[in-house]
Amino acid sequence: MSVIDKSIEVDVPIRTAYNQWTQFESFPLFMEGVDNVQQLSDTRTHWQTSIAGVSREFDAEIVRQEPDECVAWRAIDGPDQAGKVTFQPIGRDRTLVNVTMDFRPEGTMEKAGDTTGLVERRVAGDLERFKDFIEGRRSETGAWRGSV
Repeated sequence: MSVIDKSIEVDVPIRTAYNQWTQFESFPLFMEGVDNVQQLSDTRTHWQTSIAGVSREFDAEIVRQEPDECVAWRAIDGPDQAGKVTFQPIGRDRTLVNVTMDFRPEGTMEKAGDTTGLVERRVAGDLERFKDFIEGRRSETGAWRGSV
């Protein structure tokens, strides 16, 4: 298993950062390689991705979700991966967003991408794009405040 742990500070209140992260269908707007995400239920999403020439479709399950604290998931089928995003206030209008992801690279392309740090750079880039997205909007596109 490989582990990625990346953080970024965003200049929005914790509620805004968390609320935007719960809008899974907006992920293609700031996540490279994510073509589509469909919210199937409160705890299930369907993903279509194209990363390093490998296209995939899979479902993921939200295993823990606490407003303004965290969202944790695991893939149900497809890639062997799980992760958690946590949110910590670092001021009234500033939030630390941390992504931790465990995954098992499959195939030559994914193993090479992992070995060369491509996956880690992709996650860091996605966080930078999330920062630009939410700071540019100054408000979330929606919210789901339920707990799982």
